[in-house]
Amino acid sequence: MSDSAITHAPGALAVGHLGELTQVVPFELVDQALASAGGLQHRIRRLPSRVVVYLLLAGALFTGLGWTRVWARLTASLPVPLPPPAPSSITAAMRRVGPKPLKSLFDLVKGPAAVTATQVTRFAGRLVVAIDGTQIPLPDTPANLSVFPKTKAGPNGPAGYLMLRLVALVACRTRTLLDAAFGTDATGELTYAGDLVTTAGRTGTLRPGMLLLGDRNFSATAFVGTVASTGADFLIRAKTHSTALKLPVLRRLPDGTFLSRVGEVTVRVIEAHITLAPADGTSERPAAQGAYRLVTSLLDPDEASATDLVRLYHERWEIETGYYELKSTILGGRVLRGRHPAAVAQETWALLVAYQVLRTAMSDAVLHRPDIDPDRAAFTIALNTARDQVIRAAGIIAHTRVDLVGRIGAAILDGLLPARRNRTRPRVKKRAISSKYRAVGRDIDHRTHRTTIQIEHNPLPSRPDG
Repeated sequence: MSDSAITHAPGALAVGHLGELTQVVPFELVDQALASAGGLQHRIRRLPSRVVVYLLLAGALFTGLGWTRVWARLTASLPVPLPPPAPSSITAAMRRVGPKPLKSLFDLVKGPAAVTATQVTRFAGRLVVAIDGTQIPLPDTPANLSVFPKTKAGPNGPAGYLMLRLVALVACRTRTLLDAAFGTDATGELTYAGDLVTTAGRTGTLRPGMLLLGDRNFSATAFVGTVASTGADFLIRAKTHSTALKLPVLRRLPDGTFLSRVGEVTVRVIEAHITLAPADGTSERPAAQGAYRLVTSLLDPDEASATDLVRLYHERWEIETGYYELKSTILGGRVLRGRHPAAVAQETWALLVAYQVLRTAMSDAVLHRPDIDPDRAAFTIALNTARDQVIRAAGIIAHTRVDLVGRIGAAILDGLLPARRNRTRPRVKKRAISSKYRAVGRDIDHRTHRTTIQIEHNPLPSRPDG
């Protein structure tokens, strides 16, 4: 793609772009989202609605900057003089546009990426997806406090930041967003997940032919029933303490697993013991052991062996990695900018759109290379290169053809991560940004170690009550 084939929108609309990522979220798509949400302007203002949407998306790429500094990056290489509006004008324009067009834009860009059959995680012919929740800190303002109340003070004093709870559904390996829901963290993760799965069932996001992975928080009777009603299959880790699901043994299967019931849903229960040992055989780090109980709707051991299902459950960490990319790589551990609930919703949808657009560009980069696993694409490289292309105002419009690789893809292919290895690292409680406080616990080994994994399924005594 030659630079001579690239231009920008005319007049006041020129600042509305996202560099090379504009090819993934083009003008027509943004205008469609604005029109569907009733936010398309009837006259060209100094801050047209389309420009406001792109400014919000650029703000999701440059989260450490104020809006006038984001504007400066969007206009840095444009040939037309476009001085920054006053901050109050930007705020007023964002209020005018509101969060609905950003939600509509997310609905247009969400979904699994276009990759080859070898670049997507499938199991027993099903697309593997994962669900989980996380929290994002918000500015502590009276307006936000009215919708996002702080949690009650604990033994260590009052709560810190207000928190937004986000629950997302992602495709494993590509880590593209299939759907998302968020709101106050006074509402539990399972409530958002239930609404998300139910809504997904009506719109076809979660459907037959998918296999949903979930952690122990999702081993609830109502949620299992909701997922089963969509026709999708599931593999969920079950709790084993006093509040665990009651899983009576209905019938033992030849591979040592057994059939049980969760509400009205027949499930297969797998009990396994996993040992992680240092790959080099040294005694510097002792082997870690853990007991796992998984419940699944895949009832036939010949179709899905117990060992394969236990190994597949590790793919659930794809969504944890996605949240790390969102909160630590893009946000840098920062608080969102929005100082009132509508601004919080608008900014969050913009953040999710920007993440999805980056993930789409990353998938496009490896689409013509079926030998490359999408999880070898470095998110940090994609983000930093996309930022550079915004400042250069490069690749906004391609008159001849859309280059699936482009400068972002070329940078990704030049900096591929090593193939995935079995590794382990202790999970600690500590903010992502630099902090004067130590992680919870003493003498924590922060290094990552290569490991070997040994799986023994059904080593645990099964009780009649599960």
